[in-house]
Amino acid sequence: MAGYAEKVGENRYRERFGRYFEDFEVGDIYEHRPNRTLTETDNTWFTLLTMNTHPMHFDAEYAKHSEFGKCIICSPLTVAVLVGMSVTDVSQKAIANMGWTDIKMTHPLFAGDTLSGESEVLGKRESKSRPHAGLVTVKTRGFNQDGTLVCEFERTILVGKRGFENEEKAGY
Repeated sequence: MAGYAEKVGENRYRERFGRYFEDFEVGDIYEHRPNRTLTETDNTWFTLLTMNTHPMHFDAEYAKHSEFGKCIICSPLTVAVLVGMSVTDVSQKAIANMGWTDIKMTHPLFAGDTLSGESEVLGKRESKSRPHAGLVTVKTRGFNQDGTLVCEFERTILVGKRGFENEEKAGY
Protein backbone atom coordinates (compact mmCIF):
# COMPACT_ATOMS: atom_id res chain seq x y z
CA MET A 1 0.00 0.00 0.00
CA ALA A 2 2.85 2.41 0.72
CA GLY A 3 3.92 2.66 -2.91
CA TYR A 4 2.26 1.68 -6.14
CA ALA A 5 1.91 2.90 -9.71
CA GLU A 6 -1.33 4.26 -11.10
CA LYS A 7 -2.06 4.41 -14.80
CA VAL A 8 -2.45 8.08 -15.75
CA GLY A 9 -2.46 7.77 -19.54
CA GLU A 10 -1.62 5.55 -22.50
CA ASN A 11 1.59 3.68 -21.54
CA ARG A 12 2.10 6.18 -18.68
CA TYR A 13 2.21 5.47 -14.94
CA ARG A 14 2.77 7.64 -11.90
CA GLU A 15 4.22 6.25 -8.69
CA ARG A 16 2.03 6.83 -5.62
CA PHE A 17 3.31 6.91 -2.07
CA GLY A 18 1.89 7.01 1.38
CA ARG A 19 -1.29 6.18 3.18
CA TYR A 20 -4.53 8.06 3.49
CA PHE A 21 -6.16 8.37 6.91
CA GLU A 22 -8.47 5.47 6.05
CA ASP A 23 -5.50 3.15 5.38
CA PHE A 24 -4.16 3.24 8.95
CA GLU A 25 -5.24 0.51 11.37
CA VAL A 26 -4.35 0.55 15.07
CA GLY A 27 -1.85 -2.22 15.78
CA ASP A 28 -0.36 -2.32 12.28
CA ILE A 29 3.44 -2.16 12.13
CA TYR A 30 5.25 -0.80 9.06
CA GLU A 31 8.85 -1.90 8.50
CA HIS A 32 10.67 1.01 6.87
CA ARG A 33 13.02 0.40 3.96
CA PRO A 34 15.71 0.97 2.95
CA ASN A 35 17.88 0.80 6.06
CA ARG A 36 20.62 3.42 6.46
CA THR A 37 24.27 2.97 7.43
CA LEU A 38 25.42 6.12 9.20
CA THR A 39 28.94 7.37 8.51
CA GLU A 40 31.43 9.59 10.26
CA THR A 41 30.82 12.15 7.49
CA ASP A 42 27.04 12.11 8.14
CA ASN A 43 27.71 12.71 11.82
CA THR A 44 30.24 15.49 11.27
CA TRP A 45 28.06 17.32 8.76
CA PHE A 46 25.01 17.06 11.00
CA THR A 47 26.90 18.44 14.01
CA LEU A 48 28.18 21.32 11.88
CA LEU A 49 24.75 22.07 10.39
CA THR A 50 23.08 22.06 13.80
CA MET A 51 25.95 23.79 15.63
CA ASN A 52 26.19 20.94 18.13
CA THR A 53 29.55 21.51 19.79
CA HIS A 54 29.69 18.43 22.02
CA PRO A 55 33.06 16.77 21.33
CA MET A 56 31.60 13.24 21.67
CA HIS A 57 30.38 13.64 18.09
CA PHE A 58 33.53 14.79 16.31
CA ASP A 59 36.63 14.70 18.56
CA ALA A 60 38.05 11.16 18.45
CA GLU A 61 40.72 11.92 21.07
CA TYR A 62 38.13 13.27 23.52
CA ALA A 63 35.72 10.37 22.83
CA LYS A 64 38.52 7.80 23.29
CA HIS A 65 38.43 8.62 27.02
CA SER A 66 34.64 8.21 27.35
CA GLU A 67 32.73 5.11 28.42
CA PHE A 68 32.16 4.34 24.71
CA GLY A 69 35.80 4.68 23.65
CA LYS A 70 34.89 6.41 20.40
CA CYS A 71 32.63 9.06 18.89
CA ILE A 72 28.89 8.47 18.96
CA ILE A 73 26.31 9.47 16.37
CA CYS A 74 24.55 12.70 17.36
CA SER A 75 21.17 11.63 18.77
CA PRO A 76 19.09 14.23 16.84
CA LEU A 77 20.61 12.74 13.65
CA THR A 78 19.27 9.32 14.67
CA VAL A 79 15.80 10.81 15.20
CA ALA A 80 15.96 12.73 11.89
CA VAL A 81 16.97 9.65 9.89
CA LEU A 82 14.22 7.57 11.52
CA VAL A 83 11.63 10.24 10.71
CA GLY A 84 12.89 10.33 7.12
CA MET A 85 12.79 6.54 6.84
CA SER A 86 9.16 6.57 7.99
CA VAL A 87 7.85 9.18 5.54
CA THR A 88 6.76 6.82 2.75
CA ASP A 89 4.86 4.60 5.18
CA VAL A 90 3.55 7.15 7.67
CA SER A 91 3.54 10.78 6.54
CA GLN A 92 3.84 10.95 2.75
CA LYS A 93 0.24 12.22 2.63
CA ALA A 94 0.52 14.31 5.81
CA ILE A 95 -0.89 17.80 5.94
CA ALA A 96 1.21 18.56 9.02
CA ASN A 97 3.34 16.97 11.70
CA MET A 98 1.63 17.77 14.99
CA GLY A 99 4.48 16.78 17.29
CA TRP A 100 6.89 14.24 18.66
CA THR A 101 6.83 12.98 22.25
CA ASP A 102 8.56 10.48 24.50
CA ILE A 103 11.83 10.48 22.55
CA LYS A 104 14.15 7.92 24.10
CA MET A 105 17.73 7.20 23.13
CA THR A 106 18.22 3.69 24.50
CA HIS A 107 21.61 2.72 23.05
CA PRO A 108 24.34 4.67 21.22
CA LEU A 109 24.92 4.45 17.49
CA PHE A 110 28.41 4.62 16.06
CA ALA A 111 29.77 5.45 12.61
CA GLY A 112 29.34 2.32 10.49
CA ASP A 113 26.20 1.15 12.29
CA THR A 114 23.16 0.39 10.15
CA LEU A 115 19.86 1.83 11.34
CA SER A 116 16.56 0.10 10.60
CA GLY A 117 13.15 1.35 11.64
CA GLU A 118 9.52 0.47 12.13
CA SER A 119 6.38 2.36 13.11
CA GLU A 120 3.39 0.97 14.96
CA VAL A 121 0.01 2.67 14.68
CA LEU A 122 -1.08 3.50 18.24
CA GLY A 123 -4.21 5.49 17.50
CA LYS A 124 -6.26 7.40 14.98
CA ARG A 125 -9.22 9.73 15.15
CA GLU A 126 -11.10 12.07 12.87
CA SER A 127 -10.07 15.71 13.05
CA LYS A 128 -12.61 17.88 14.86
CA SER A 129 -11.73 20.98 12.84
CA ARG A 130 -10.86 19.49 9.44
CA PRO A 131 -13.45 17.08 8.02
CA HIS A 132 -11.05 16.12 5.19
CA ALA A 133 -8.40 14.79 7.60
CA GLY A 134 -7.64 12.74 10.68
CA LEU A 135 -4.94 12.41 13.32
CA VAL A 136 -2.73 9.33 13.38
CA THR A 137 -0.31 8.55 16.22
CA VAL A 138 2.56 6.12 15.70
CA LYS A 139 5.45 4.84 17.77
CA THR A 140 8.63 4.67 15.72
CA ARG A 141 11.48 2.43 16.82
CA GLY A 142 15.03 2.32 15.50
CA PHE A 143 17.40 -0.64 15.75
CA ASN A 144 21.07 -1.16 14.97
CA GLN A 145 22.33 -4.02 12.79
CA ASP A 146 22.32 -6.35 15.82
CA GLY A 147 18.62 -5.71 16.48
CA THR A 148 19.33 -3.57 19.55
CA LEU A 149 16.76 -0.83 20.15
CA VAL A 150 18.61 2.49 19.85
CA CYS A 151 15.77 5.03 19.73
CA GLU A 152 12.00 5.28 20.01
CA PHE A 153 9.47 8.10 19.92
CA GLU A 154 5.82 8.83 19.35
CA ARG A 155 4.65 11.08 16.54
CA THR A 156 1.23 12.48 15.64
CA ILE A 157 0.44 13.42 12.05
CA LEU A 158 -2.54 15.16 10.47
CA VAL A 159 -3.28 12.99 7.43
CA GLY A 160 -5.64 13.71 4.55
CA LYS A 161 -8.53 11.45 3.72
CA ARG A 162 -8.97 9.88 0.30
CA GLY A 163 -10.14 12.51 -2.20
CA PHE A 164 -8.40 15.39 -0.41
CA GLU A 165 -8.41 18.07 -3.10
CA ASN A 166 -4.87 19.46 -2.72
CA GLU A 167 -3.28 16.13 -3.58
CA GLU A 168 -4.95 16.04 -6.98
CA LYS A 169 -4.08 19.69 -7.65
CA ALA A 170 -0.42 18.98 -6.92
CA GLY A 171 -0.34 15.99 -9.28
CA TYR A 172 0.17 13.36 -6.63
